[in-house]
Amino acid sequence: MAEAQLLFHSQASPVLKPHRLTSTNRLLSIRPVSWSASRLCHGDSRGTSERADSKGGFSLRALTQAPKPALYLGFSGLIPFLSAPLLMAATQSFYPELAYAQMVYGASIVSFLGGARWGFAIPAGSPAQPDWMNLGNSVAPSLLAWLALLCRDNIAEGALVVIMGLGLSLHYDLTLLPGYPSWFKAMRTILTLVATFSLVATLTIKNFCSEKKIKKIQK
Repeated sequence: MAEAQLLFHSQASPVLKPHRLTSTNRLLSIRPVSWSASRLCHGDSRGTSERADSKGGFSLRALTQAPKPALYLGFSGLIPFLSAPLLMAATQSFYPELAYAQMVYGASIVSFLGGARWGFAIPAGSPAQPDWMNLGNSVAPSLLAWLALLCRDNIAEGALVVIMGLGLSLHYDLTLLPGYPSWFKAMRTILTLVATFSLVATLTIKNFCSEKKIKKIQK
């Protein structure tokens, strides 16, 4: 019996030991895989945030970093946009002279945005190259502003062209042209939205309020 037991243990031990070794190796091999997976997850999140920053992601909180002159001058530029629809809404009348003045001011802003983009691409060392794409996109808003000024007899069409120019300029600044700081992109977004809604408000007043002419001052 003792010889049989020894023979059984001698035959079973070569089978059991490799099984124990393989299970131990499997347990040891799981930990490095899980650790590297966690590192990969962290690496992907950091890489995603870095890619978002490189693409120029921004938030409205970036306005706190804006220089005060740019912030004050930028938002004060909304006064001509807002004054026309507010005055017409207060009097419940549509004044074509005020609407045309608002549209002309919007066209000048659209042309200004194109010129600012041209000036950004020209200096040496600028992240925007003075190529056909950047300089061509700089000229397009000025052409839209010129078309808007030609619509003197149809203020609605002129206002729509200005809205198109504002939206196109914002698209260029946010997606196509690199190098603008986050605070500038946030400010541009707010200013463009307010200016667009002011033009839409003027067109709404035109459709629902009676038209009146501003009396000329007689000497």
